[in-house]
Amino acid sequence: MPQNNENIDIFGLLSEDTTADSEKEKNRKALLAPTGVKDVFKEGKISINIYTCLGVQCKACITVCPTNALYWGSGKIAIVEDLCVYCGACILNCQVDDCINLERRRDDGRIEKFSKSKEIVLFQKKTNTNKRVQRVQSVILKPQDYYNQYPKTKPR
Repeated sequence: MPQNNENIDIFGLLSEDTTADSEKEKNRKALLAPTGVKDVFKEGKISINIYTCLGVQCKACITVCPTNALYWGSGKIAIVEDLCVYCGACILNCQVDDCINLERRRDDGRIEKFSKSKEIVLFQKKTNTNKRVQRVQSVILKPQDYYNQYPKTKPR
């Protein structure tokens, strides 16, 4: 995490229910700026099932959170929603399935829901496969383009 000599009042930047959306977004950018983490998902929800969480024994999700949105407080793992970028790193490192529930919205409106590390890995595999297929399709000529490039010639 980059160190700045500039003092920021993070508690003053945490959003309240009465804060306007533009003000909330401005405060969120100010909170995330020192972490150097890119805010890809503008909207989302994260929750932790305190009945299945083994936080006392592992706290793995806290150590991998890139923005320190997860912390140990009052005998359980708690979340600072304003700091969460909905990346899913906490779910990937959680020992218990369905302990952490994550829902995030992409810019195109698609909603993604995860509660198991397997779901995130399979989703990333699918996304990367689609990107590879698109790259290959952009390089390889379509049959009609191939025939246009190499027209049929008559033998002599």
